[in-house]
Amino acid sequence: MASMQQQTRRPSSATRICLGVLIGVLATLATGCTEPAGMIFPPLPDAPRWPPPPEPTRIHYVGQLATDTDLKPAKPFFEGVAQAIFGKKDVHSMLTPFAVCTDGADRLFVADSNAQLVHVFNLKTRKYEKWRPDEKQPQFGQPVGIAYDPAGRLLVADSVTAAVFSFNADGKFVGLLGEGYLKRPCGIAVHPAGRIYVADAAAHQIVVLSSNGQEVDRLGSRGSELGQFNYPTNLAFDHQGRLYVSDSLNFRVQQIQPDMKTIRQIGSKGDLPGYFAQPKGLAVDSEDHLYVIDSEFEAVQMFNAEGKLLMDFGEEGRSPGQFWLPTGVFIDPNNRIWIADSYNQRIQVFDYKPEKQP
Repeated sequence: MASMQQQTRRPSSATRICLGVLIGVLATLATGCTEPAGMIFPPLPDAPRWPPPPEPTRIHYVGQLATDTDLKPAKPFFEGVAQAIFGKKDVHSMLTPFAVCTDGADRLFVADSNAQLVHVFNLKTRKYEKWRPDEKQPQFGQPVGIAYDPAGRLLVADSVTAAVFSFNADGKFVGLLGEGYLKRPCGIAVHPAGRIYVADAAAHQIVVLSSNGQEVDRLGSRGSELGQFNYPTNLAFDHQGRLYVSDSLNFRVQQIQPDMKTIRQIGSKGDLPGYFAQPKGLAVDSEDHLYVIDSEFEAVQMFNAEGKLLMDFGEEGRSPGQFWLPTGVFIDPNNRIWIADSYNQRIQVFDYKPEKQP
């Protein structure tokens, strides 16, 4: 009996020493075997560049984001152990990325039309989020346009709900804008003064909203003359306050002055460089070059402010620098070009090298 009691007492000194050593080893592994964060866009040998040599490079391929794993966050030791035991965590991928923008800093927002949500990639913290309203709030129908405004809001144009969803900087849904004023909103752009411009494809107009979502003005009517539209889909402002409109079924882009007078048509229907088949996404770089996505040509064309074609890049395919029904484009303050490559279910990333170096 006494012998049995002694056996149930605390471990012997030798056992305690062994346990201590084991715990120390595990602690060392936990700290020393953490997998560090990877490079989000590692250099790609022979990355595509445009124009081809010997011309000076203006556009070069950087990389892509297709899932949350492309953020390559650091992986703690015990997370790796858990994945080894229970399997890897679910991968968050895109279904139909349609429009894209950044907050001017480290966050990338992607409107996924058929997934009915916004993907948020934080390139600094390496964290991924999904933004959409709570269950008891109005729901996305088909989010197809996106913009981040100076007030720190994310604005998402939904062509089915016929309104603009507004989220605060933390991803909380704060309300609908433009209810009752919009029929089929598509592209969206925010004027530096705070007014919200929406391409309403079904109304064949550009609807101007105040920052709180009330109608302020309307531009255009259906037709093919300058100042008229036939299913406008996308918008962009340049640094001079000029508005560009993808007048999609007129197969052109219209340039509108700050006084809202339409002064120029860029492109027309055709299958040669400088012409369009399905003009969609628009963006402007630091030198006020206009970039136009053409979904049918699977390419991007660059024009100057006078409407002269400067260059084009991209072709049909799945490889770097190739596209399958691209739709949206955004250029951040650092001249990084983000393109929603919809049917390849990814965002492709490029850099523009300005002609005038600082």
